Amino acid sequence: MASECIFCQIAAGNAPAHIVYTDKQLIAFLDLFPAHRGHTLIIPKRHSDDIFTADSDDIAAVGRLSVPLARVLERITGADGLGVHQLNRAAAGQTVFHYHQHLIPQTAGEPLAIHGRKMGEQAELAALAALIQQELRAEMSG
Repeated sequence: MASECIFCQIAAGNAPAHIVYTDKQLIAFLDLFPAHRGHTLIIPKRHSDDIFTADSDDIAAVGRLSVPLARVLERITGADGLGVHQLNRAAAGQTVFHYHQHLIPQTAGEPLAIHGRKMGEQAELAALAALIQQELRAEMSG
């Protein structure tokens, strides 16, 4: 854990987040500044700055979780598509230097975005996280 890393703090339970999934290796949570409703981040709990330093098992685990989570996000948000984004280093737009993947539901006609500009409403994010969590458990069990 990198003590100054906000994602490491979230993974350790030392910073608030609207968590939709967690296991020994990963944690997924709603972006506090969502580009679109349902914007979710998947991170390995083990710190690495980016894809260049990440463990390949962590990257594979992120990929495995992204499939059922994408299905759930599509159902819940009614999205027409889903952006899957993974940025590495500042030159590529990375703003939090802990390997992570964005899943961003997209509606036809809305502008594409990876980073939101406005903090989401906390009560709405909490309700959405609870719904995603419930649907994801069902998706992964059956």
